[in-house]
Amino acid sequence: MDELVALCKRRGFIFQSNEVYGGLQGVYDFGPLGVELKNNLKNAWWESMVYENDDIEGLDSSILTNPLVLKYSGHESTFSDPMVDCKSCQKRFRADQVPPECKKEDLTEPRQFNLMFKTNVGPIDDGSSFAYLRPETAQQIFTNFKNVIDSTSKQIPFGIAQIGKAFRNEITPRNFIFRVREFEQMELEYFVEPGNDEQALDEWVQKRLNWWRDQGVPIEKIELYNVPTDELAHYSKKTVDLMYMFPHGLEELEGIANRTDFDLASHSKKQDELNITSNVEKNKHSNSKMAVQDKKGDWIVPYVIEPSAGVERGILAVLNEAFVEEDLGDGKTRVVLKLKPHLSPIKAAILPLKKNNEEIVTLSKEVKNSLQKLGLGRVILENTGNIGKGYRRHDEIGTPVCITVDFESIEDSTVTIRDRDSMDQVRVQISELAEIYKNKIK
Repeated sequence: MDELVALCKRRGFIFQSNEVYGGLQGVYDFGPLGVELKNNLKNAWWESMVYENDDIEGLDSSILTNPLVLKYSGHESTFSDPMVDCKSCQKRFRADQVPPECKKEDLTEPRQFNLMFKTNVGPIDDGSSFAYLRPETAQQIFTNFKNVIDSTSKQIPFGIAQIGKAFRNEITPRNFIFRVREFEQMELEYFVEPGNDEQALDEWVQKRLNWWRDQGVPIEKIELYNVPTDELAHYSKKTVDLMYMFPHGLEELEGIANRTDFDLASHSKKQDELNITSNVEKNKHSNSKMAVQDKKGDWIVPYVIEPSAGVERGILAVLNEAFVEEDLGDGKTRVVLKLKPHLSPIKAAILPLKKNNEEIVTLSKEVKNSLQKLGLGRVILENTGNIGKGYRRHDEIGTPVCITVDFESIEDSTVTIRDRDSMDQVRVQISELAEIYKNKIK
């Protein structure tokens, strides 16, 4: 973990937020390379969900959330942790995470601590008008269920996908970007007929395993954990967690939950007219019936399968798998991030052999612009004149391809392509470069 944290700061992936003022615990900023990696991971998820599935639509909903949404979802009453204080070490812990060195007689009685952030709405801060910063992206998907159906004419099974910020007032943020107070989620709510939910959950578990494999996290490094009944969330019939060995230990990378009909039923009006299986609070405020009609005209409240992953946790797993320190012999080593090319922050670096040579630099700019126009990601011109250092830097940040422009390039329109992983170098015609580059990245 220490090596990853150092690399992330040194190379501009991730910074502690507000570090100039001592930082803000549990909040991080993504630097020039981090924002590219983050966007690439999110784009990969979005393409796999929305573009590759005709039965899934996208959504981008508001962060500010009406308190009624979180009242009927159960968050106001259940989204809290029992906390205890240790009178000996003067620290606060979750009741189920007290370290052995703290004696039972030194602990206070558990007290509930709400994990949601509130903010005032309107000009007068008297507590009468407030909203929550959403603790998850899921509830805004459920409240938009009818809007999506009415505007797209979707029929179940279908899904709604969303990527967005969520906020949780974690008592003890820890392990770098693994557990933080402000984070992004990649969530799908997939609506199915009751009775088809168990098969759908199994299918989504396999799909998500395959997706993580494609991002560079091997399936054999992910353990499936069937959450015991007494540990399930109040809405869940079954949840399968994808557990990955992070640098700090085995933890949840993604959860796939069968939320049954709890959410749509909770937000629906006229609940007594619907065949609801979940135990929900009577809703006196909703103005929409969150249900669909089957071929017979009977109302059905769909069950929901929810694959939910944190972007930051995904980035940590991807970086952990990609980070390699190689022995080059003769006492030399190199650090290389063997990222999947589609995730690499920089797809190609153009390195002029001589930074002050106008012809070489001009040709380098032309090569850079031609590759950039292909739209496969960021291509940069690094005009430092030190090819060796350039190679090492781009190994360390995961750039798949380095292209050197030299005096020979001016004579015969050829350049040298260096592969990040093998370090092999080949001479190719500039006219062939676009096709070779596309094959490397795709």
